[in-house]
Amino acid sequence: MWVRLLGVMMVTTLAIASVGALGQPASSPTGAAGTWPRETPVASGVPDRAAGESRARRDGAEPLAGVTIVLDPGHQLGNRNHPKQISRLVPAGGFRKPCNTVGTSTDEGFPEATFSFKVAQRVAQRLRRQGAKVRMTRTSNRADRWGPCVDVRGRAGNKVGADLKVSIHADGHHAAGARGFHVIAPTKRRGWTDDIHRPSRRLALDLRRALRRAGLPDANYIAGGDGLDFRGDLGTLNLSDVPTVMVELGNMRHPGDATQMTSRKGRAIYVRALVRGMRRHLDR
Repeated sequence: MWVRLLGVMMVTTLAIASVGALGQPASSPTGAAGTWPRETPVASGVPDRAAGESRARRDGAEPLAGVTIVLDPGHQLGNRNHPKQISRLVPAGGFRKPCNTVGTSTDEGFPEATFSFKVAQRVAQRLRRQGAKVRMTRTSNRADRWGPCVDVRGRAGNKVGADLKVSIHADGHHAAGARGFHVIAPTKRRGWTDDIHRPSRRLALDLRRALRRAGLPDANYIAGGDGLDFRGDLGTLNLSDVPTVMVELGNMRHPGDATQMTSRKGRAIYVRALVRGMRRHLDR
């Protein structure tokens, strides 16, 4: 009896081993069809980040999956070195304006272009980790480059069917004590922004709320001091067919604002607030 039982056990073991050899090992991650997922590294036991993100997206774990956001870091570090190019007139929504400007800086010389680029990069990283597809109007911050022009920036969200576009800036007001942020939304201009005026206003309100919650003060020198402004003279807003705003995150000429903008820890406050405001607008 024991000999027969032992024989049955040996046959069963061999059968299981045969199945394992033909199919996937029991410890191997498999897809729905029993094959290795394409994004999973076979040779390494270290999980692949892209594979994890892909699986999370399929499972609906990423709150911004399927969302496209355009970030527009204001200016370019090399604008000041290309005066001819940035002074060229371009369409701005029924009229023409110079391609771009050099931007401002702190009293110590920290450029707005660098500030806006650093903030945009970190915002993009956070949004991508949450599943969003993020497009940047510029992907470098270099002294030998200029632009893009405001007409290109304005239309950037249209080309990719973005859910929203946010242009990131800082102000350079010289009045004593002038500080704080303000959010600029497009006015209602027939044939230009009448289709995005209302959702852009909602986006502005959501970002203002998030910036306030982060402890940042409304600008005390513009737009009635409530942190919200409406303008019809900005090509970056006028040429957009998707909800869009421009945020002036602070006044670089104010010592307190400048200190926050020039520190990594200080910029992180702006980053968290911007992401929170976009999430609120998208209700995700």
